[in-house]
Amino acid sequence: MADLIYASIMSLDGYVADLDGNFDWGEPDNEVHSFFNDLVRGVGTYLYGRRMYEVMVAWETPEEFVGDSVVMQDFADIWQATDKVVYSRSLDSVSSAKTRIEREFDPAAIRELKTSATSDIGIGGPELASHAIRAGLVDEFQFVVAPIIIGGGKPVFPPDVRVELELVDEQRFAGGMFAVSYRVR
Repeated sequence: MADLIYASIMSLDGYVADLDGNFDWGEPDNEVHSFFNDLVRGVGTYLYGRRMYEVMVAWETPEEFVGDSVVMQDFADIWQATDKVVYSRSLDSVSSAKTRIEREFDPAAIRELKTSATSDIGIGGPELASHAIRAGLVDEFQFVVAPIIIGGGKPVFPPDVRVELELVDEQRFAGGMFAVSYRVR
């Protein structure tokens, strides 16, 4: 049975984007990017909402921004090799390989996917993740925390849930970021 993993970079005060929708404050350096690559390397399927997919689809053709970065090219290769499911009522088509659209988030379908999958499943974006958290589907939370307080924006967690967690791992990085991984109790 596969685990459903919610992984993200977040501010110290719990946001994935600031009040203007920016997340450039959380841009990882090579050390953190390499760590994140290893974190998601075992994921076989990503679940995205439309907005997160529209951000992530740049990794389908990263030539413009990867340059000679081996770490960023590694992430592009990982992302391209992974199956992707985009949950959207408004998106007509996708612009990446190995990608399909689902119109509704169905917790029963996710439970079935977890049972049949041979590798872990990642969920990206706080809005879609909030549906999975409320449905009790998320098995693990993996976050890289940026050393910044942004005071508001898009929260990483929904406000109306409580989940008991157990710390699995933690790691500090030279640039001030740190990573934490928690399993649901």
